Amino acid sequence: MAIANSQPHESALYYEFSHLYDVFFGRVFYPRIVRVIRSLGIEPGARVLELGVGTGLSLDAYPQHCQVTGIDLAAEMLERAQDRVNRNGWRHVTLQQGDAQNLAFADDAFDYVMAFHVVSVVPDPQRMMAEAERVCRPGGLLTIINHFRSRQPAVARVQRGIDPVTRRLGWTTTLCLPTLLDGSRLHVERQWKTSPRSLFTIVVARNAKALPVSVTGGLARRAQ
Repeated sequence: MAIANSQPHESALYYEFSHLYDVFFGRVFYPRIVRVIRSLGIEPGARVLELGVGTGLSLDAYPQHCQVTGIDLAAEMLERAQDRVNRNGWRHVTLQQGDAQNLAFADDAFDYVMAFHVVSVVPDPQRMMAEAERVCRPGGLLTIINHFRSRQPAVARVQRGIDPVTRRLGWTTTLCLPTLLDGSRLHVERQWKTSPRSLFTIVVARNAKALPVSVTGGLARRAQ
């Protein structure tokens, strides 16, 4: 599903009101993101990629024993994020400008890929997920936090009704989770909401793609 006439982060939300980004997102989204990151038990030396890192609100939730790469298309957001990294002296965090739909990383480059409130913003969510799957190693974890189209008919009708407005601001309210995962090789291990009334769903999925032939061959030889 592509969002018509929009590009990732090219919206009033991310530019005209960027000075309010930390205030709003910090209060609404930050506590949930922190709980989710810390629940993963990220191990020492793990390679983590966060898509749409924004101003880096989530960065202090990552343990300093892992290596975190954050990407975003919005240069203004990355500048704020880099200031945050510099102020805290985080040597385990690297930031760079990049498109989540066309990642400049090798296959299997990361153990964890995070997508917090970003899949409904990009023009092609399924392409973004395919790229996330590509750069995540076999057996790695992809974690998503986002709003999705409700299964309740009344709520879904409201979401469809406001979707033309939200699309003009840069995101969709009608993205369906099964559609997002359709055709992927992701095995959903956990899916939950932080409260019954929450608009947001948390998904932790294991990348079930096969190891490359050269790798599996090497493993087989070592096992003999």
